Amino acid sequence: MALAITDATFEEVVLKSDKPVVVDFWAAWCGPCRMVGPVIEEIASEYEGKAVVGKVDVDANQEFAAKFGIRNIPTVLVFQNGEVVGRQVGVAPKKTYTDAIDALL
Repeated sequence: MALAITDATFEEVVLKSDKPVVVDFWAAWCGPCRMVGPVIEEIASEYEGKAVVGKVDVDANQEFAAKFGIRNIPTVLVFQNGEVVGRQVGVAPKKTYTDAIDALL
């Protein structure tokens, strides 16, 4: 299951991770976010132990959404060693996300 990441846990979970990290910035009222959500959950299961997969509710956690320039949701960021190495805005096929992770493994 994807981790619920908050402003309080973002630095520890995402920026200090020694594994690739996929973060889905979303909101409950966002229709396209509901399409991406199940894909993120699948990826979380498939990459358990190999990558960190989490979700940030932008309504409740605005600090890092603002820091990383999240203007549209869903936006999925891929991090490696605390740096953004990938960004997908809007709905994309699962392969788009898994290719980004596989490139880092």
